[in-house]
Amino acid sequence: QVQLVESGGGLVQAGGSLRLSCAASGRTFSNYGMGWFRQAPGKERESVAVINWSGGSTYYLDSVKGRFTISRDNAKNTVYLQMNSLKPEDTAVYYCAADPDFTLLSGPRAERYLEIWGQGTLVTVSA
Repeated sequence: QVQLVESGGGLVQAGGSLRLSCAASGRTFSNYGMGWFRQAPGKERESVAVINWSGGSTYYLDSVKGRFTISRDNAKNTVYLQMNSLKPEDTAVYYCAADPDFTLLSGPRAERYLEIWGQGTLVTVSA
């Protein structure tokens, strides 16, 4: 099993940037697709960005395309989410998730089926 620990959240003004990190330990990191999900107060968890084991395939939530970038460093067992041009509506707890099945990870309503999650990191964007 893979264990995940997120970091990098915080308070930022609208238009600012943050970089989230998710450090993995346990089983071979490069065997897993990775994803970032978020959950705002009173809303369901949603997929923000996912990346396959090699970094060659990525998918993004439409509302973050062109602003967020997911990447991974398999040598460091870490996946990143670079968030630029942040908006108040990006405010949420951001979670890292892992799954060896990229089709599942990148599929609809993946958050309902994934079993490996980090503890989450809060991102607050002020207007």
